[in-house]
Amino acid sequence: MSLPSYRAVLLLVLVVCMMVFVVPMKAGDKVRVIVSTDIGGGDPDDFQSMVHYLVYADLFDTEGLISSPPQAGRARHIRECIDAYEKDYDNLSTWSPGYPLSDALSEVVRQGAIYAQLSSEPDTQVSEGAKLIIERAQVKDPRPLYVLVWGSITDVAQAVYKAPSIKEKLRIYSIGSWNTQNDPKARDYLFNHHPDLWWIENDTTFRGMYMGGLQTGDFGNRNFVDSHVKGHGHLGTLFVQKKADIKMGDTPSVLYLLQGDPDTPETAHWGGAFIRPDPEGRPFYWHDNPDKALNDQHKNGAKTVNRWREAYLMDWKDRMDRVLSQKMGN
Repeated sequence: MSLPSYRAVLLLVLVVCMMVFVVPMKAGDKVRVIVSTDIGGGDPDDFQSMVHYLVYADLFDTEGLISSPPQAGRARHIRECIDAYEKDYDNLSTWSPGYPLSDALSEVVRQGAIYAQLSSEPDTQVSEGAKLIIERAQVKDPRPLYVLVWGSITDVAQAVYKAPSIKEKLRIYSIGSWNTQNDPKARDYLFNHHPDLWWIENDTTFRGMYMGGLQTGDFGNRNFVDSHVKGHGHLGTLFVQKKADIKMGDTPSVLYLLQGDPDTPETAHWGGAFIRPDPEGRPFYWHDNPDKALNDQHKNGAKTVNRWREAYLMDWKDRMDRVLSQKMGN
């Protein structure tokens, strides 16, 4: 058998294995999620994305909240958001019994790696964040485990290096760009050594969260916050304190799970639609769509997010309204 044919057969086997070990979610299933964030670092938009995530927390099984700088962010910044959530919990919980207690969220907070990877492979010692990824991926659960990477991908690289078999369960959605620049070696390790990793690498598509789309009236980045976030409980206050207009560059990773089929990244989602640039060599890797028709302000794929701007902002408005009062009849 020629080498190319052997490679094709091997990748086919990997596809079958993924189908066996990762069972598509059924209607009504909560999504298993770990958020890896550089919250508290140089960009305040992670606080914004965490506020957004928490008002949707009833839809997810939150299995980890990892501080993944490197640079300034620390686990205490995640807890700052949980503290605001706790103060709004009494109202939120009347809207859905699925909202987790703040104590349950605090229990899954971990400090991740605080230094970038120094060589072509991760260090043999792994962070508490990486340990949590391994632990949760090894749980006997038929559902895939989504790791939403809002900061450096260091902890994911450490986890996969330490326990490569967890790839069967992992689904990575990473916001790249500046985050990748903070630890390029961790990203390159995953890309070069694990072509079978299920991975959406979003380098530009996420820009559609705050670039383009409907920006008039209440839908402007500042006007929307003034009308529908400011004064909305402790979470709304925290949001505005950190940044008074919409950036939320990491939120498309959450939007991806809210609307659209998460099994098919090529199709429409609030959090973007992506292409597989190398389906034979990397059968589970997706990237920004370079089609010029989907380009906005020189950002590939941005229109696959901002085309849904009115829908996802109005949905978020309804969620922020939940913190203001208890549901009637409760």
